[in-house]
Amino acid sequence: MKFTEDHEWLRPEAPGSDVIVVGITEYAATQLGDVVYVELPEIETQVAKGDEIVVIESVKAASDIVAPIDGEIVEINEALAENPALVNEDPMGDAWFFKIRVEDIGALDDFMTEDEYKDHIGE
Repeated sequence: MKFTEDHEWLRPEAPGSDVIVVGITEYAATQLGDVVYVELPEIETQVAKGDEIVVIESVKAASDIVAPIDGEIVEINEALAENPALVNEDPMGDAWFFKIRVEDIGALDDFMTEDEYKDHIGE
């Protein structure tokens, strides 16, 4: 699993897969507070790193999640539309946002390891 400075996590769907599962960290979920709404991207959307692709609304604020990597959205987590609170309950597991097919799986090397991320958030 890799991490971004924007508190997203990324992990290959399976070893050697070019599909990456993306969600937000426990730290981000805690900072947001109780999540009440999640708007996900459309399947087959081509995204570039930095594109705003997910909107999260919580009791505290609305936030945008940006694409951490270039690729094509191949699946979204429909469960979040019905139960946005899942983001608070299991941010590192069942509350993933989308799966993205990437051209260069090696791009994951550009992201932080878990230890580097913990240093980043001061844990």
